[in-house]
Amino acid sequence: MSGRAQLMWDEAVTGYDFGQQHPMDPVRLALTRRLVDAFGLDREVEVVAAKPAGESTLRLVHREDYIEAVKAASAEPGAADMSYGLGTLDDPAFAGMHDVSALIAGQSVGAAEAVWRGEALHAVNFAGGLHHAMPGGASGFCIYNDASLAIARLLELGAERVAYVDVDVHHGDGVQAAFWDDPRVLTISLHEHPRTLFPQTGWPEETGAPGAEGAAVNVALPAGTGDAGWVRAFHAVVPELLAEFRPQVLVTQHGADTHFEDPLAHLAVSLDAQRAVQVACHDLAHEYADGRWVALGGGGYAVVEVVPRSWTHLVAIAAGRPIEPEAMIPESWRQEVFARTRQLAPMRMTDGRWPVSWADWESGYDPGDRLDQAVLAARRAAFPLRGLLP
Repeated sequence: MSGRAQLMWDEAVTGYDFGQQHPMDPVRLALTRRLVDAFGLDREVEVVAAKPAGESTLRLVHREDYIEAVKAASAEPGAADMSYGLGTLDDPAFAGMHDVSALIAGQSVGAAEAVWRGEALHAVNFAGGLHHAMPGGASGFCIYNDASLAIARLLELGAERVAYVDVDVHHGDGVQAAFWDDPRVLTISLHEHPRTLFPQTGWPEETGAPGAEGAAVNVALPAGTGDAGWVRAFHAVVPELLAEFRPQVLVTQHGADTHFEDPLAHLAVSLDAQRAVQVACHDLAHEYADGRWVALGGGGYAVVEVVPRSWTHLVAIAAGRPIEPEAMIPESWRQEVFARTRQLAPMRMTDGRWPVSWADWESGYDPGDRLDQAVLAARRAAFPLRGLLP
């Protein structure tokens, strides 16, 4: 197996553009790619442009009538069929939407293929992680569900156990839905509580269909959760589940919208905690999945201050060349940020909260603490279904 990491990238993915007023600004992708280069990480990874996902691949997850609706909306955006979630405020139709969505999906599928075939140990597609798209509809800025398609491709290639860990601030509802009744896929989502955030799903009681009980695990975190609670919740749930499940591949989604500066959500997580969880995912892949790791992007709407730094850390970790949090950001990148956005770029790769400290679950829990209540609710709902103590 090659030890080299792959970075999936085609400049055309920046054409995934819902328009100037939409929060998902593709400049976040371009700036991340430039920051990766500014740190020299493009020399530490193999940069690969995979082909777009073809129709047979898209149909592994998506209904044929939905794919046809996306194509029609791409050809004539003004006539998008809103019954498929297209042409809405969240998912405006735009020319070429099908092609660029299939291209992003193709990068995640290509990442999964490379890792499964041993061509790379780790593969990153930070343009991916579009986890809200459903088999029959667009949702939450997501047209095709590249994460689900990558997992479906792994199953098609012969994988018997795939674990998906989603740490985006929003529930990974589309991936959960795609594999709700498939015990070969364990989906774990840590997200802001559905009472206070889209998509209003991801309750602890959502644990999988009959025959796949315990295949879905949801940790619904209270609004305002910060670094110590977020990292504590991750470690209180994820490692134990992966130790029991023993995945052959770990697929992770790293939406940067848990950050305290993100304009669309209400967690209070720092870049430093995001980096700590990225490191943990890398280590868990090596501990339980023979190192096979497919890492995806996701949400993130602080497009200058947060997203490029977070995902550059992710690429660096996958490359085996982690960037020290205190590292200064190259001036060339900061100048490019100002030229493109007229915003001042951050100076360092940290929010000043490194190292992140948190209390291990084994040290005991506080029944009056809202974070601990959320963790316990998830463990009580799902762990016994997997033969684990809550």
